[in-house]
Amino acid sequence: ARSQPGAEYFVTFDADGQHQVDDVERMVQRIESEPVDIIVGTRFQGDTAHIPLIKRVVLRTIVMISPGLRKLKLTDVHNGLRVFNRTVAEQMNITLNGMGHASQIVSMIQRNHWRVTEEPVTILYTEYSMAKGQSLINGVNILFDSALRTNSRR
Repeated sequence: ARSQPGAEYFVTFDADGQHQVDDVERMVQRIESEPVDIIVGTRFQGDTAHIPLIKRVVLRTIVMISPGLRKLKLTDVHNGLRVFNRTVAEQMNITLNGMGHASQIVSMIQRNHWRVTEEPVTILYTEYSMAKGQSLINGVNILFDSALRTNSRR
């Protein structure tokens, strides 16, 4: 996508059918008009009753135990919907496989001082999307892998 002439904004989203076109359009409008580099979707602004309880607990626990997330004021780092500008696209270098990239993006936001904000989004939890989504065990693996990589850089 970076090699496309004239590409100014980039959208990434999970392929599990949970994300909505209306959210993407709203996020693109924001990044075009606001002084931000990256907008991350969040399911944790507004009513969260539709989010499965265990998913709410695990995702909020990740935020509570992560000083970086608290500093950036991000509430939903593992939301797959993101919109970012060319600056971010040029500097982004994802090396983790699978869903571990979400934590890696947070590290890049901090390291590169990208201006970040969140946008409330609607997540559709269907039988299909829940079957395609990340398992909670995989979430623990992501935390472990990220911790190992962080410690190995020190």
